[in-house]
Amino acid sequence: MDNTLSGKTILVTGGTGSFGHKFIPMTLEKYNPKKIIVFSRDEMKQWEMSKLFNGDDRLRFFIGDVRDRNRLYRALDNVDYVVHAAATKIVPTAEYNPFECIKTNINGAMNLIDACIDKGVKGVVALSTDKASSPTNLYGATKLASDKLFVAGNSYAGGHETKFSVVRYGNVMGSRGSVIPYFMSIKDKGILPITDPRMTRFMISLEQGVELVWHAFDDMVGGEVYVKKIPSMKMTDLARVVAPEAKIEVVGIRPGEKLHEQMISSEDSYFTYEYSEHFKILPNIHNWGICSLRIKDGRKVPEGFVYSSNTNAEWMSDKQLQTWIELNYADIGKI
Repeated sequence: MDNTLSGKTILVTGGTGSFGHKFIPMTLEKYNPKKIIVFSRDEMKQWEMSKLFNGDDRLRFFIGDVRDRNRLYRALDNVDYVVHAAATKIVPTAEYNPFECIKTNINGAMNLIDACIDKGVKGVVALSTDKASSPTNLYGATKLASDKLFVAGNSYAGGHETKFSVVRYGNVMGSRGSVIPYFMSIKDKGILPITDPRMTRFMISLEQGVELVWHAFDDMVGGEVYVKKIPSMKMTDLARVVAPEAKIEVVGIRPGEKLHEQMISSEDSYFTYEYSEHFKILPNIHNWGICSLRIKDGRKVPEGFVYSSNTNAEWMSDKQLQTWIELNYADIGKI
């Protein structure tokens, strides 16, 4: 086991979200860090979260917003590593509130990069999304801009030693606002809304998302975008597993919504390498895309390769999804 995070101080922006609720207990157990700082702007979520950890003295709660650069500077005192999970991420919300989405997702990223460099943070891993690949909505466009900022942050840092990398994954099963808890909450009504019967999504658990962040911290040289290999599923099949007796109602695609999720575009393929459990998109600046320290034992994907949920080689079976729901039913939607 790599001990990158052991005994270190870690700050998680947006730490009271679904990812933070899984990352924090898993990291406390595996690495026994010196301290984890939960940085977020909702005092009630922090209050509720703090009660789950029974006064664990390795945990600190820090009210703040990534839009506030001065607050970030104070929060980052003596911090070794940062996980950037704060974002405005609901697609229709971003479409109708574009100025607010940009302030958090782009301006907030710039604030964090500056503060981490100036405060001597060792490493930063930023959470991205499938929607940042060939974006068709504002949320995806802001996250693509954010990804580019974190990648370029490695050269922007100049002589400073702060490293920045990105992890990208699709639909997180059971996370707050995602489709499984929504379907579970309305299945007794006998009707489940599907935006389009052709729609597919990648399926990843929160545990897998946390493990990908851990791997990024252990592996990163700086500028890599890590993409987890995960299965796909049709939304009609997901609905059938959740509520076999329910009727499917096609309601149409929402503003900014894609039919299929994409995590690696054909344009990315020129700088993408494959590993046993993930892909790695390398930067196409400063010749980092041909850097052996970043490539390691990776195998270059074919030119024109696309990693999309509808053409994925791996698909989640009904039984796999049913098993996951049975194991996680009590926690679905709570975080």
